Amino acid sequence: MAGIALKLILLIIFFGMMVDIGLYCRRHATDVNGFVLGGRSVGPWLTAFAYGTSYFSAVVFVGYAGQFGWKYGVAATWAGLGNAFLGSLLAWAVLGRRTRVMTQHLDSATMPEFFGKRFESKPLKLCASAIIFIFLIPYTASLYNGLSRLFGMAFDIDYSVCVIVMAVLTAIYVIAGGYMATAINDFIQGIIMLVGIVAVILAVLNSQGGFLASLEKLAQIQGDSTIPGVYASFFGPDPVNLLGVVILTSLGTWGLPQMVQEFYAIKSEVAISKGTIISTFFALVVAGGCYFLGGFGRLFSDKIDIAANGYDSVIPTMLSGLPDLLIAVVVILVLSASMSTLSSLVLTSSSTLTLDFIKGNLIRDMDEKRQVKWMRGLVVVFIIISVILALIQYRSNVTFIAQLMGVSWGALAGAFLAPFLYGLYWKRTSTVSCWVSFIFSSVVMVANIFWRPLFPALLQSPINAGAFCMLAGLVIVPVVSLFTRAPDKAKLERIFSCYERKVVVTVKDSIGENE
Repeated sequence: MAGIALKLILLIIFFGMMVDIGLYCRRHATDVNGFVLGGRSVGPWLTAFAYGTSYFSAVVFVGYAGQFGWKYGVAATWAGLGNAFLGSLLAWAVLGRRTRVMTQHLDSATMPEFFGKRFESKPLKLCASAIIFIFLIPYTASLYNGLSRLFGMAFDIDYSVCVIVMAVLTAIYVIAGGYMATAINDFIQGIIMLVGIVAVILAVLNSQGGFLASLEKLAQIQGDSTIPGVYASFFGPDPVNLLGVVILTSLGTWGLPQMVQEFYAIKSEVAISKGTIISTFFALVVAGGCYFLGGFGRLFSDKIDIAANGYDSVIPTMLSGLPDLLIAVVVILVLSASMSTLSSLVLTSSSTLTLDFIKGNLIRDMDEKRQVKWMRGLVVVFIIISVILALIQYRSNVTFIAQLMGVSWGALAGAFLAPFLYGLYWKRTSTVSCWVSFIFSSVVMVANIFWRPLFPALLQSPINAGAFCMLAGLVIVPVVSLFTRAPDKAKLERIFSCYERKVVVTVKDSIGENE
């Protein structure tokens, strides 16, 4: 009884803090720029943590870590390393500055708006908005997955109550404070995730005799493989499919609108440099830690029935023997991961639908206050839809929703990654190439849901299919661009002039050879 009381007290403190921050940040959310981008004045720590917490949710901690740790052993840690160095470090280095400069120059607050102004195509903007709406909603619903098992382990609370409470509290602080409230809460939630994952790893390994003893036990497990010690090996039993996981979960961030949009709001050049380091460290600890922890899942195989309970049961089973205080930390950790990602997704969805679809199309004249009201209203709508989908899936075991969540990353990143990347760097990128990339990835990933057996064996996995779409887009966009009409040169010079703008700095900022 004392253990449950401790967990409830920590939850109440956590939820109260989130709501208070949302109410405190109301003054930053009075116009579109403030509500969506925090006035483009967010510092490196907040931006880096917002990026990281939007990246990693309960899907990673409970679902992916359990599934891929079980399949690949400690080699699953490669996915975490890929998330840190490819999905964070390289993403910030390649996209951070150019995204911030060009989106401000084009006065775009969303990814569809960027496509519409960069390629001067309103239909392209509307298409991008539709793709985001279709594939972000089911992905939003997936954030609640994994919470049911953890709350069943920690409390005697119905899953639907947990989902509704989490959704309502997230809605309150997003509606009240917009992006700034989300960023500050992400920072606090990120600290909880950093401390929590380290504490959990140490506790779980200690329960098995420590790191070396755990590794030795894992090496003795044969599992589904005929190779001795494969689950404790460097590349694991299936390095080809593991590579697909690394590509999808790491390179995918380059094309996800809720991730790229974090670069829109960053304050300065110095903030980008600092944010790159902070974000990489965060991903290294959180993602690397999650997959590393999952890699020892087979040590608990006597308590886990994958056939009956699925991969989502791996991590909760590993944690079930921890002390009450650590279980409370785990629950808050997973809530933090889910709420931070949920807030960024609903903010992205509502701002995209308002600014790119409703404004100027369904409603011709929308002033700043009306746009913000619409975005706040749509935050509520998107959260309600995600809750309904999550409850339907939980109560009816509807697999279609889960399948659609699995392909959402592949569809979004496959459609947007190449057009966005080339659009930032290459003047020759054509509008037609963007259309081809959008259509190709959307069609392939939807087909993977309904006609999966028709795909080659390697691409029947939604993860491999998503990775294939991303890599294919990097080829499709330049090839199609070279064979289609070049954009107007004068317009391109105007668009890319933001990178050539000269500014005056003091000597302390730039030391020249001739003084």
